[in-house]
Amino acid sequence: MSVFRILALMGCLALLAACSSSEEKTMNHADSTPADCAWTGGDLPVTEELDARLDAYVPTDLDVDLSHLDAAQLAVLEKLVAAAKIMDELFVAQATPCHAELEARLAELPADLQEGARRYFAINYGPWDRRFDREPFIGTWPTPEGANYYPLDLTEAEKARIADPAAGLDGLFTMVRRDAAGELVAKPYSEFYADGLERAAGLLREAAALTENASLRAFLESRAAAFLNDDYYESDMLWMDLDSTVEVTIGPYETYEDGLFGYKAAFEAFVTVTDPEQSERLAVFKNELPWLESRLPIPDEHKNPNRGSESPIRVVDEVYSGGDTRAGIQTIAFNLPNDERVREAKGSKKVLLRNVMNAKFEQILKPLAEALVVPEQVGDLTAESFFLHTLWHEMSHGLGPGKITVDGRETEVRLELKDHYSTLEEAKADAMGEWTIFELVAAGRDYFPENIIREQSATYLAGLFRSVRFGIGEAHGQANAIQFNYLLEKGAIAWHEDTERFSIDTEVFVPAIGEMVKEICMLQAVGDYDGTAAFIEKYAIMPDVLSRALDKLAGIPVDVEPVFTRWDR
Repeated sequence: MSVFRILALMGCLALLAACSSSEEKTMNHADSTPADCAWTGGDLPVTEELDARLDAYVPTDLDVDLSHLDAAQLAVLEKLVAAAKIMDELFVAQATPCHAELEARLAELPADLQEGARRYFAINYGPWDRRFDREPFIGTWPTPEGANYYPLDLTEAEKARIADPAAGLDGLFTMVRRDAAGELVAKPYSEFYADGLERAAGLLREAAALTENASLRAFLESRAAAFLNDDYYESDMLWMDLDSTVEVTIGPYETYEDGLFGYKAAFEAFVTVTDPEQSERLAVFKNELPWLESRLPIPDEHKNPNRGSESPIRVVDEVYSGGDTRAGIQTIAFNLPNDERVREAKGSKKVLLRNVMNAKFEQILKPLAEALVVPEQVGDLTAESFFLHTLWHEMSHGLGPGKITVDGRETEVRLELKDHYSTLEEAKADAMGEWTIFELVAAGRDYFPENIIREQSATYLAGLFRSVRFGIGEAHGQANAIQFNYLLEKGAIAWHEDTERFSIDTEVFVPAIGEMVKEICMLQAVGDYDGTAAFIEKYAIMPDVLSRALDKLAGIPVDVEPVFTRWDR
Protein backbone atom coordinates (compact mmCIF):
# COMPACT_ATOMS: atom_id res chain seq x y z
CA MET A 1 0.00 0.00 0.00
CA SER A 2 0.51 3.38 -0.06
CA VAL A 3 -1.41 8.54 -0.49
CA PHE A 4 0.79 11.36 0.51
CA ARG A 5 1.49 12.95 3.68
CA ILE A 6 1.84 15.33 6.28
CA LEU A 7 0.80 18.74 6.99
CA ALA A 8 1.51 22.09 5.56
CA LEU A 9 3.66 24.32 7.69
CA MET A 10 0.99 25.11 10.24
CA GLY A 11 -0.39 21.58 10.04
CA CYS A 12 3.05 20.10 10.67
CA LEU A 13 3.56 22.26 13.73
CA ALA A 14 0.16 21.22 15.06
CA LEU A 15 1.00 17.59 14.52
CA LEU A 16 4.30 17.99 16.34
CA ALA A 17 2.52 19.55 19.26
CA ALA A 18 0.08 16.65 19.39
CA CYS A 19 2.84 14.06 19.12
CA SER A 20 4.72 15.55 22.05
CA SER A 21 1.75 15.40 24.39
CA SER A 22 2.12 13.76 27.78
CA GLU A 23 -0.03 10.85 26.61
CA GLU A 24 2.32 10.17 23.70
CA LYS A 25 5.32 10.37 25.97
CA THR A 26 3.79 7.80 28.26
CA MET A 27 3.25 5.41 25.35
CA ASN A 28 6.65 6.14 23.86
CA HIS A 29 8.35 5.32 27.12
CA ALA A 30 6.36 2.20 27.88
CA ASP A 31 8.58 -0.48 29.37
CA SER A 32 11.65 1.75 29.21
CA THR A 33 13.85 3.67 31.58
CA PRO A 34 15.44 7.10 31.10
CA ALA A 35 18.76 5.38 30.35
CA ASP A 36 17.20 3.82 27.26
CA CYS A 37 17.27 7.26 25.59
CA ALA A 38 20.82 8.23 26.52
CA TRP A 39 21.82 7.64 22.89
CA THR A 40 19.89 10.75 21.79
CA GLY A 41 22.75 13.03 22.92
CA GLY A 42 25.74 14.05 20.84
CA ASP A 43 26.34 16.52 18.04
CA LEU A 44 23.43 18.00 16.11
CA PRO A 45 24.55 18.68 12.53
CA VAL A 46 21.83 19.54 9.99
CA THR A 47 22.08 18.61 6.33
CA GLU A 48 23.03 21.50 4.07
CA GLU A 49 20.25 20.33 1.75
CA LEU A 50 17.45 20.93 4.25
CA ASP A 51 15.78 23.72 2.24
CA ALA A 52 15.91 21.69 -0.99
CA ARG A 53 14.50 18.63 0.74
CA LEU A 54 11.67 20.70 2.19
CA ASP A 55 10.92 22.11 -1.26
CA ALA A 56 10.35 18.54 -2.49
CA TYR A 57 7.06 18.51 -0.55
CA VAL A 58 4.41 20.96 -1.74
CA PRO A 59 1.74 21.86 0.83
CA THR A 60 -1.60 20.92 -0.75
CA ASP A 61 -5.10 21.60 0.51
CA LEU A 62 -6.99 18.30 0.38
CA ASP A 63 -10.17 19.41 2.13
CA VAL A 64 -13.25 18.09 0.34
CA ASP A 65 -16.80 19.34 -0.02
CA LEU A 66 -18.89 17.74 2.74
CA SER A 67 -22.07 19.72 2.10
CA HIS A 68 -23.90 16.57 0.94
CA LEU A 69 -23.48 14.94 4.37
CA ASP A 70 -26.17 15.21 7.02
CA ALA A 71 -25.59 16.19 10.66
CA ALA A 72 -25.23 12.58 11.84
CA GLN A 73 -22.60 11.80 9.19
CA LEU A 74 -20.62 14.91 10.10
CA ALA A 75 -20.74 13.93 13.76
CA VAL A 76 -19.43 10.47 12.86
CA LEU A 77 -16.59 12.06 10.90
CA GLU A 78 -15.60 14.12 13.95
CA LYS A 79 -15.24 10.96 16.02
CA LEU A 80 -13.35 9.09 13.31
CA VAL A 81 -10.87 11.92 12.79
CA ALA A 82 -10.25 12.01 16.53
CA ALA A 83 -9.55 8.26 16.46
CA ALA A 84 -7.26 8.74 13.45
CA LYS A 85 -5.21 11.23 15.43
CA ILE A 86 -4.67 8.56 18.08
CA MET A 87 -3.39 6.20 15.37
CA ASP A 88 -0.91 8.97 14.61
CA GLU A 89 0.27 8.99 18.23
CA LEU A 90 0.66 5.23 18.24
CA PHE A 91 2.61 5.23 14.98
CA VAL A 92 5.01 7.85 16.34
CA ALA A 93 5.76 5.49 19.22
CA GLN A 94 6.23 2.56 16.82
CA ALA A 95 8.38 4.38 14.29
CA THR A 96 10.82 6.39 16.35
CA PRO A 97 12.49 5.27 19.58
CA CYS A 98 12.72 8.15 22.08
CA HIS A 99 10.72 10.44 19.78
CA ALA A 100 10.06 13.03 22.49
CA GLU A 101 13.75 13.31 23.41
CA LEU A 102 14.76 13.67 19.77
CA GLU A 103 12.12 16.28 19.13
CA ALA A 104 13.17 18.24 22.22
CA ARG A 105 16.68 18.54 20.84
CA LEU A 106 15.39 20.64 17.94
CA ALA A 107 15.22 23.56 20.38
CA GLU A 108 19.03 23.50 20.51
CA LEU A 109 19.35 24.43 16.84
CA PRO A 110 20.10 27.98 15.68
CA ALA A 111 16.91 30.02 15.44
CA ASP A 112 17.05 30.26 11.64
CA LEU A 113 17.05 26.45 11.30
CA GLN A 114 14.39 25.53 13.81
CA GLU A 115 11.27 26.13 11.72
CA GLY A 116 12.48 24.09 8.75
CA ALA A 117 13.92 21.33 10.93
CA ARG A 118 10.65 20.97 12.84
CA ARG A 119 8.64 20.77 9.64
CA TYR A 120 10.95 18.15 8.14
CA PHE A 121 11.04 16.21 11.41
CA ALA A 122 7.23 16.11 11.25
CA ILE A 123 7.18 15.00 7.61
CA ASN A 124 9.55 12.12 8.41
CA TYR A 125 8.16 11.37 11.88
CA GLY A 126 11.69 11.58 13.21
CA PRO A 127 15.26 12.59 12.28
CA TRP A 128 15.75 10.01 9.51
CA ASP A 129 14.99 10.98 5.92
CA ARG A 130 12.56 8.51 4.36
CA ARG A 131 13.51 9.59 0.84
CA PHE A 132 17.23 9.12 1.34
CA ASP A 133 17.63 5.60 2.67
CA ARG A 134 16.69 6.73 6.20
CA GLU A 135 19.94 8.64 6.62
CA PRO A 136 19.81 11.23 9.43
CA PHE A 137 19.11 14.74 8.18
CA ILE A 138 19.76 16.01 11.68
CA GLY A 139 22.16 14.52 14.22
CA THR A 140 24.33 11.47 13.59
CA TRP A 141 22.12 8.73 15.04
CA PRO A 142 22.09 5.53 12.99
CA THR A 143 18.68 4.47 11.71
CA PRO A 144 17.06 1.79 13.90
CA GLU A 145 16.42 -0.89 11.27
CA GLY A 146 13.53 -2.37 13.19
CA ALA A 147 12.10 1.05 14.09
CA ASN A 148 10.87 0.85 17.70
CA TYR A 149 9.39 -2.65 17.39
CA TYR A 150 12.48 -4.31 18.88
CA PRO A 151 15.18 -3.41 21.42
CA LEU A 152 17.94 -1.37 19.79
CA ASP A 153 20.70 -3.62 21.14
CA LEU A 154 19.70 -6.94 19.57
CA THR A 155 22.49 -9.46 19.16
CA GLU A 156 22.78 -11.61 16.04
CA ALA A 157 21.66 -14.61 18.09
CA GLU A 158 18.56 -12.70 19.22
CA LYS A 159 17.76 -11.70 15.64
CA ALA A 160 17.96 -15.36 14.66
CA ARG A 161 15.57 -16.20 17.50
CA ILE A 162 13.06 -13.58 16.36
CA ALA A 163 13.24 -15.01 12.83
CA ASP A 164 12.37 -18.47 14.16
CA PRO A 165 8.56 -18.85 14.06
CA ALA A 166 8.74 -21.27 16.98
CA ALA A 167 9.92 -18.45 19.26
CA GLY A 168 6.58 -16.62 18.98
CA LEU A 169 8.23 -13.22 18.49
CA ASP A 170 7.13 -12.64 14.91
CA GLY A 171 3.48 -11.75 15.52
CA LEU A 172 1.98 -8.90 13.51
CA PHE A 173 0.50 -7.24 16.57
CA THR A 174 3.26 -7.53 19.16
CA MET A 175 6.18 -5.42 20.31
CA VAL A 176 9.37 -7.25 21.23
CA ARG A 177 10.87 -6.15 24.54
CA ARG A 178 13.09 -7.47 27.31
CA ASP A 179 11.72 -8.85 30.55
CA ALA A 180 13.29 -8.29 33.96
CA ALA A 181 15.87 -10.98 33.22
CA GLY A 182 16.79 -9.37 29.89
CA GLU A 183 15.11 -12.08 27.80
CA LEU A 184 13.08 -11.19 24.72
CA VAL A 185 9.31 -11.33 25.10
CA ALA A 186 6.39 -10.44 22.82
CA LYS A 187 3.97 -7.86 24.25
CA PRO A 188 0.59 -7.57 22.52
CA TYR A 189 -0.33 -4.16 21.13
CA SER A 190 -3.47 -4.19 23.27
CA GLU A 191 -1.27 -4.32 26.36
CA PHE A 192 1.66 -2.19 25.21
CA TYR A 193 -0.53 0.60 23.82
CA ALA A 194 -3.45 0.08 26.19
CA ASP A 195 -4.10 3.75 26.91
CA GLY A 196 -4.23 4.89 23.30
CA LEU A 197 -6.18 1.89 22.06
CA GLU A 198 -8.76 2.20 24.83
CA ARG A 199 -9.30 5.86 23.89
CA ALA A 200 -9.57 4.97 20.20
CA ALA A 201 -11.99 2.13 20.95
CA GLY A 202 -14.17 4.54 22.91
CA LEU A 203 -14.32 6.95 19.99
CA LEU A 204 -15.24 4.18 17.56
CA ARG A 205 -18.05 3.08 19.83
CA GLU A 206 -19.32 6.66 20.06
CA ALA A 207 -19.26 6.90 16.25
CA ALA A 208 -21.09 3.57 16.02
CA ALA A 209 -23.84 4.93 18.25
CA LEU A 210 -24.20 8.00 16.02
CA THR A 211 -24.28 6.38 12.59
CA GLU A 212 -27.48 5.29 10.90
CA ASN A 213 -25.57 2.89 8.63
CA ALA A 214 -25.74 -0.70 9.90
CA SER A 215 -22.59 -1.91 8.09
CA LEU A 216 -20.51 0.96 9.46
CA ARG A 217 -21.89 0.42 12.97
CA ALA A 218 -21.02 -3.28 12.87
CA PHE A 219 -17.47 -2.61 11.69
CA LEU A 220 -16.80 0.14 14.24
CA GLU A 221 -18.01 -1.97 17.15
CA SER A 222 -15.96 -4.95 16.00
CA ARG A 223 -12.82 -2.88 15.37
CA ALA A 224 -13.17 -1.30 18.82
CA ALA A 225 -13.18 -4.79 20.33
CA ALA A 226 -10.16 -5.76 18.21
CA PHE A 227 -8.16 -2.86 19.59
CA LEU A 228 -8.52 -4.46 23.02
CA ASN A 229 -7.94 -8.13 22.13
CA ASP A 230 -5.64 -8.01 19.04
CA ASP A 231 -7.97 -10.22 17.00
CA TYR A 232 -8.71 -8.27 13.81
CA TYR A 233 -10.17 -11.06 11.68
CA GLU A 234 -13.88 -10.40 12.32
CA SER A 235 -13.56 -6.65 11.87
CA ASP A 236 -11.51 -7.15 8.69
CA MET A 237 -14.32 -9.31 7.32
CA LEU A 238 -16.87 -6.64 8.24
CA TRP A 239 -14.72 -3.92 6.70
CA MET A 240 -14.96 -5.79 3.40
CA ASP A 241 -18.76 -5.46 3.62
CA LEU A 242 -18.85 -1.73 4.41
CA ASP A 243 -21.45 0.08 2.34
CA SER A 244 -21.44 3.61 3.69
CA THR A 245 -20.88 7.12 2.39
CA VAL A 246 -18.59 7.69 5.36
CA GLU A 247 -15.89 5.05 5.55
CA VAL A 248 -12.80 4.50 7.68
CA THR A 249 -9.78 2.24 7.48
CA ILE A 250 -8.15 2.20 10.88
CA GLY A 251 -5.77 -0.03 12.77
CA PRO A 252 -2.43 -1.84 12.34
CA TYR A 253 -1.90 -2.92 8.73
CA GLU A 254 1.27 -2.51 6.68
CA THR A 255 4.68 -3.86 7.70
CA TYR A 256 6.97 -1.54 5.70
CA GLU A 257 8.15 0.28 8.84
CA ASP A 258 9.74 -2.89 10.21
CA GLY A 259 12.89 -2.80 8.11
CA LEU A 260 14.49 -5.59 10.11
CA PHE A 261 12.04 -8.42 9.42
CA GLY A 262 8.89 -6.94 7.90
CA TYR A 263 6.86 -8.67 10.63
CA LYS A 264 5.22 -5.86 12.61
CA ALA A 265 2.10 -3.95 11.55
CA ALA A 266 2.01 -0.16 11.78
CA PHE A 267 -0.98 1.87 12.94
CA GLU A 268 -2.66 4.08 10.36
CA ALA A 269 -6.01 5.59 9.46
CA PHE A 270 -7.85 6.81 6.37
CA VAL A 271 -11.09 8.71 6.97
CA THR A 272 -12.92 9.02 3.65
CA VAL A 273 -16.18 9.77 1.86
CA THR A 274 -17.24 7.53 -1.01
CA ASP A 275 -18.26 8.42 -4.55
CA PRO A 276 -20.85 5.68 -5.23
CA GLU A 277 -21.21 6.43 -8.94
CA GLN A 278 -17.50 6.12 -9.69
CA SER A 279 -17.23 3.04 -7.47
CA GLU A 280 -20.06 1.35 -9.33
CA ARG A 281 -18.42 2.13 -12.69
CA LEU A 282 -15.39 0.07 -11.67
CA ALA A 283 -17.23 -2.77 -9.91
CA VAL A 284 -17.27 -4.92 -13.05
CA PHE A 285 -13.48 -5.27 -12.89
CA LYS A 286 -13.61 -7.47 -9.80
CA ASN A 287 -15.37 -10.15 -11.84
CA GLU A 288 -12.26 -10.48 -13.99
CA LEU A 289 -9.94 -11.44 -11.13
CA PRO A 290 -10.45 -15.24 -11.29
CA TRP A 291 -9.85 -15.17 -15.05
CA LEU A 292 -6.73 -13.05 -14.62
CA GLU A 293 -5.42 -15.40 -11.93
CA SER A 294 -5.84 -18.29 -14.36
CA ARG A 295 -3.88 -16.33 -16.99
CA LEU A 296 -0.83 -15.57 -14.86
CA PRO A 297 2.38 -16.52 -16.71
CA ILE A 298 3.43 -19.12 -14.11
CA PRO A 299 2.77 -22.88 -13.76
CA ASP A 300 -0.73 -23.74 -12.61
CA GLU A 301 0.51 -25.29 -9.35
CA HIS A 302 1.68 -21.83 -8.25
CA LYS A 303 -1.58 -20.05 -9.03
CA ASN A 304 -3.99 -19.17 -6.27
CA PRO A 305 -7.55 -19.90 -7.45
CA ASN A 306 -8.86 -20.12 -3.88
CA ARG A 307 -8.49 -16.45 -3.08
CA GLY A 308 -11.85 -14.76 -2.76
CA SER A 309 -12.95 -12.64 -5.69
CA GLU A 310 -15.46 -10.40 -3.94
CA SER A 311 -12.92 -7.58 -4.06
CA PRO A 312 -15.04 -4.42 -3.72
CA ILE A 313 -13.66 -1.24 -5.28
CA ARG A 314 -14.15 2.17 -3.71
CA VAL A 315 -13.42 5.56 -5.21
CA VAL A 316 -13.19 7.97 -2.29
CA ASP A 317 -11.96 11.39 -1.26
CA GLU A 318 -9.63 11.49 1.70
CA VAL A 319 -11.03 13.56 4.55
CA TYR A 320 -8.15 12.89 6.94
CA SER A 321 -5.20 10.55 7.32
CA GLY A 322 -2.94 9.62 10.19
CA GLY A 323 -0.15 7.29 11.19
CA ASP A 324 1.90 5.18 8.81
CA THR A 325 0.21 6.52 5.68
CA ARG A 326 1.09 10.10 6.57
CA ALA A 327 4.83 9.61 7.08
CA GLY A 328 6.92 10.80 4.14
CA ILE A 329 5.38 9.88 0.79
CA GLN A 330 1.59 9.88 0.64
CA THR A 331 -0.56 6.95 -0.46
CA ILE A 332 -2.83 7.36 -3.50
CA ALA A 333 -4.58 3.98 -3.14
CA PHE A 334 -4.48 0.88 -0.99
CA ASN A 335 -5.50 -2.74 -1.06
CA LEU A 336 -6.50 -4.29 2.27
CA PRO A 337 -6.77 -6.28 4.45
CA ASN A 338 -3.47 -8.16 4.36
CA ASP A 339 -4.78 -11.15 6.31
CA GLU A 340 -4.56 -14.11 3.92
CA ARG A 341 -7.53 -15.75 5.65
CA VAL A 342 -9.72 -12.81 4.67
CA ARG A 343 -8.27 -12.74 1.16
CA GLU A 344 -9.06 -16.39 0.65
CA ALA A 345 -12.59 -15.97 2.01
CA LYS A 346 -13.52 -12.64 0.41
CA GLY A 347 -10.63 -11.19 -1.53
CA SER A 348 -9.52 -7.67 -0.71
CA LYS A 349 -10.90 -4.17 -1.03
CA LYS A 350 -9.32 -1.66 -3.38
CA VAL A 351 -9.63 1.96 -2.27
CA LEU A 352 -8.57 4.79 -4.59
CA LEU A 353 -8.02 8.20 -3.00
CA ARG A 354 -9.23 10.46 -5.79
CA ASN A 355 -8.37 13.88 -4.40
CA VAL A 356 -4.82 12.79 -3.53
CA MET A 357 -4.36 11.14 -6.92
CA ASN A 358 -5.58 14.21 -8.82
CA ALA A 359 -3.25 16.46 -6.84
CA LYS A 360 -0.26 14.28 -7.70
CA PHE A 361 -1.12 14.04 -11.39
CA GLU A 362 -1.45 17.78 -11.86
CA GLN A 363 1.39 18.97 -9.64
CA ILE A 364 3.95 16.23 -10.22
CA LEU A 365 3.34 13.72 -13.01
CA LYS A 366 2.54 16.17 -15.82
CA PRO A 367 5.49 18.53 -15.29
CA LEU A 368 7.81 15.56 -14.72
CA ALA A 369 6.80 13.98 -18.04
CA GLU A 370 7.31 17.27 -19.85
CA ALA A 371 10.89 17.34 -18.52
CA LEU A 372 11.91 13.71 -19.13
CA VAL A 373 9.72 12.03 -21.79
CA VAL A 374 10.15 12.56 -25.54
CA PRO A 375 7.67 15.18 -26.80
CA GLU A 376 5.83 12.79 -29.11
CA GLN A 377 4.90 10.60 -26.11
CA VAL A 378 4.14 13.36 -23.57
CA GLY A 379 0.79 13.82 -25.32
CA ASP A 380 -0.11 10.21 -24.47
CA LEU A 381 0.01 10.94 -20.75
CA THR A 382 -3.54 10.88 -19.35
CA ALA A 383 -5.16 11.15 -15.95
CA GLU A 384 -7.34 8.14 -16.85
CA SER A 385 -4.26 5.96 -17.46
CA PHE A 386 -2.74 7.11 -14.16
CA PHE A 387 -6.02 6.20 -12.47
CA LEU A 388 -6.19 2.80 -14.21
CA HIS A 389 -2.60 1.96 -13.36
CA THR A 390 -3.24 2.80 -9.73
CA LEU A 391 -6.45 0.76 -9.71
CA TRP A 392 -4.89 -2.33 -11.28
CA HIS A 393 -1.81 -2.01 -9.09
CA GLU A 394 -4.10 -2.42 -6.10
CA MET A 395 -6.10 -5.18 -7.79
CA SER A 396 -2.86 -7.03 -8.47
CA HIS A 397 -2.00 -7.23 -4.79
CA GLY A 398 -4.83 -9.74 -4.62
CA LEU A 399 -3.44 -11.88 -7.45
CA GLY A 400 -0.61 -14.38 -7.45
CA PRO A 401 1.09 -16.34 -4.64
CA GLY A 402 -0.09 -15.65 -1.10
CA LYS A 403 -0.19 -18.80 0.97
CA ILE A 404 2.54 -21.16 -0.25
CA THR A 405 4.20 -24.45 0.73
CA VAL A 406 7.96 -24.49 1.33
CA ASP A 407 9.78 -27.72 2.22
CA GLY A 408 6.48 -29.35 3.08
CA ARG A 409 5.29 -26.65 5.48
CA GLU A 410 2.45 -24.20 4.88
CA THR A 411 3.54 -20.60 5.10
CA GLU A 412 3.07 -17.20 3.42
CA VAL A 413 5.15 -15.26 0.93
CA ARG A 414 5.43 -12.42 3.45
CA LEU A 415 6.98 -14.67 6.08
CA GLU A 416 9.46 -16.27 3.69
CA LEU A 417 10.72 -13.10 2.01
CA LYS A 418 10.84 -11.14 5.28
CA ASP A 419 12.49 -7.73 4.85
CA HIS A 420 12.49 -8.10 1.04
CA TYR A 421 8.78 -8.84 0.80
CA SER A 422 7.51 -5.27 0.55
CA THR A 423 9.88 -4.27 -2.23
CA LEU A 424 9.14 -7.35 -4.35
CA GLU A 425 5.39 -7.14 -3.74
CA GLU A 426 5.28 -3.48 -4.81
CA ALA A 427 7.28 -4.28 -7.96
CA LYS A 428 4.89 -7.16 -8.67
CA ALA A 429 1.79 -5.01 -8.26
CA ASP A 430 3.15 -2.28 -10.52
CA ALA A 431 4.19 -4.65 -13.32
CA MET A 432 1.13 -6.87 -12.96
CA GLY A 433 -1.10 -3.79 -13.00
CA GLU A 434 0.04 -3.13 -16.56
CA TRP A 435 -0.05 -6.83 -17.46
CA THR A 436 -3.70 -7.13 -16.38
CA ILE A 437 -4.74 -4.23 -18.62
CA PHE A 438 -2.85 -5.66 -21.58
CA GLU A 439 -4.35 -9.13 -21.02
CA LEU A 440 -7.87 -7.71 -20.93
CA VAL A 441 -7.25 -5.71 -24.10
CA ALA A 442 -5.82 -8.77 -25.88
CA ALA A 443 -8.91 -10.76 -24.88
CA GLY A 444 -11.16 -8.15 -26.47
CA ARG A 445 -12.65 -6.72 -23.27
CA ASP A 446 -14.22 -3.37 -24.08
CA TYR A 447 -13.28 -1.51 -20.90
CA PHE A 448 -10.66 0.96 -22.02
CA PRO A 449 -10.07 3.89 -24.40
CA GLU A 450 -9.06 3.12 -27.98
CA ASN A 451 -5.43 4.18 -27.50
CA ILE A 452 -5.01 2.51 -24.12
CA ILE A 453 -1.76 0.63 -24.91
CA ARG A 454 0.02 3.78 -26.04
CA GLU A 455 -1.42 5.93 -23.26
CA GLN A 456 -0.80 3.33 -20.58
CA SER A 457 2.82 2.89 -21.67
CA ALA A 458 3.66 6.61 -21.61
CA THR A 459 1.90 7.20 -18.31
CA TYR A 460 3.62 4.18 -16.76
CA LEU A 461 7.03 5.51 -17.89
CA ALA A 462 6.41 8.88 -16.26
CA GLY A 463 5.15 7.12 -13.16
CA LEU A 464 8.47 5.28 -12.78
CA PHE A 465 10.32 8.59 -12.52
CA ARG A 466 7.76 9.92 -10.06
CA SER A 467 8.08 6.99 -7.71
CA VAL A 468 11.83 6.38 -7.92
CA ARG A 469 12.26 9.90 -6.52
CA PHE A 470 10.87 8.56 -3.26
CA GLY A 471 14.35 7.12 -2.72
CA ILE A 472 15.66 3.62 -3.35
CA GLY A 473 15.97 2.94 0.36
CA GLU A 474 12.16 2.76 0.51
CA ALA A 475 10.06 -0.15 -0.78
CA HIS A 476 8.12 1.79 -3.43
CA GLY A 477 11.20 3.61 -4.69
CA GLN A 478 13.16 0.36 -4.85
CA ALA A 479 10.30 -1.32 -6.70
CA ASN A 480 10.29 1.37 -9.36
CA ALA A 481 14.08 1.24 -9.74
CA ILE A 482 13.72 -2.51 -10.32
CA GLN A 483 11.16 -1.96 -13.07
CA PHE A 484 13.15 0.82 -14.72
CA ASN A 485 16.39 -1.16 -14.85
CA TYR A 486 14.68 -4.38 -15.91
CA LEU A 487 12.90 -2.66 -18.80
CA LEU A 488 16.01 -0.69 -19.76
CA GLU A 489 17.88 -4.00 -19.97
CA LYS A 490 15.13 -5.48 -22.16
CA GLY A 491 15.12 -2.48 -24.49
CA ALA A 492 11.58 -1.40 -23.63
CA ILE A 493 12.87 1.92 -22.27
CA ALA A 494 15.40 3.94 -24.27
CA TRP A 495 17.54 6.95 -23.29
CA HIS A 496 18.14 9.58 -25.98
CA GLU A 497 21.46 11.22 -25.22
CA ASP A 498 20.94 14.08 -27.68
CA THR A 499 17.73 15.32 -26.07
CA GLU A 500 18.31 13.83 -22.60
CA ARG A 501 14.85 12.27 -22.63
CA PHE A 502 13.37 8.80 -22.40
CA SER A 503 10.94 6.93 -24.63
CA ILE A 504 9.10 3.63 -24.29
CA ASP A 505 8.70 1.07 -27.08
CA THR A 506 5.22 -0.40 -26.68
CA GLU A 507 5.97 -3.43 -28.88
CA VAL A 508 8.83 -4.42 -26.55
CA PHE A 509 7.16 -3.16 -23.37
CA VAL A 510 4.10 -5.42 -23.50
CA PRO A 511 5.96 -8.78 -23.61
CA ALA A 512 8.72 -7.51 -21.28
CA ILE A 513 6.11 -6.72 -18.64
CA GLY A 514 4.87 -10.32 -18.87
CA GLU A 515 8.42 -11.61 -18.40
CA MET A 516 8.92 -9.45 -15.32
CA VAL A 517 5.61 -10.60 -13.81
CA LYS A 518 6.65 -14.22 -14.33
CA GLU A 519 10.08 -13.76 -12.76
CA ILE A 520 8.73 -11.95 -9.70
CA CYS A 521 5.82 -14.34 -9.15
CA MET A 522 8.12 -17.35 -9.27
CA LEU A 523 10.37 -15.86 -6.59
CA GLN A 524 7.25 -15.43 -4.45
CA ALA A 525 5.77 -18.83 -5.29
CA VAL A 526 8.78 -20.77 -3.98
CA GLY A 527 9.52 -18.37 -1.12
CA ASP A 528 13.04 -17.77 -2.48
CA TYR A 529 14.62 -15.31 -0.02
CA ASP A 530 18.13 -15.53 -1.46
CA GLY A 531 16.88 -15.30 -5.04
CA THR A 532 14.80 -12.25 -4.13
CA ALA A 533 17.80 -10.63 -2.45
CA ALA A 534 19.87 -11.20 -5.59
CA PHE A 535 17.07 -9.83 -7.83
CA ILE A 536 16.80 -6.68 -5.72
CA GLU A 537 20.58 -6.26 -5.57
CA LYS A 538 20.78 -6.47 -9.36
CA TYR A 539 17.94 -4.16 -10.28
CA ALA A 540 17.18 -1.86 -7.30
CA ILE A 541 20.02 0.50 -8.15
CA MET A 542 20.31 4.08 -9.35
CA PRO A 543 22.13 3.94 -12.71
CA ASP A 544 24.00 7.01 -13.88
CA VAL A 545 21.54 7.69 -16.70
CA LEU A 546 18.62 7.78 -14.27
CA SER A 547 20.49 9.85 -11.69
CA ARG A 548 21.39 12.41 -14.37
CA ALA A 549 17.77 12.54 -15.52
CA LEU A 550 16.44 13.09 -12.03
CA ASP A 551 18.87 15.98 -11.57
CA LYS A 552 16.82 17.80 -14.23
CA LEU A 553 13.74 17.78 -12.04
CA ALA A 554 14.79 20.52 -9.63
CA GLY A 555 11.76 22.66 -8.89
CA ILE A 556 9.24 19.88 -9.51
CA PRO A 557 7.86 18.57 -6.21
CA VAL A 558 8.48 14.98 -5.23
CA ASP A 559 5.23 14.72 -3.32
CA VAL A 560 2.31 16.59 -1.84
CA GLU A 561 2.22 17.52 1.80
CA PRO A 562 -1.46 17.25 2.76
CA VAL A 563 -3.27 20.04 4.52
CA PHE A 564 -6.65 19.28 6.09
CA THR A 565 -7.63 22.77 7.18
CA ARG A 566 -10.90 21.66 8.72
CA TRP A 567 -9.25 19.08 11.01
CA ASP A 568 -5.61 20.11 11.54
CA ARG A 569 -6.09 22.16 14.63
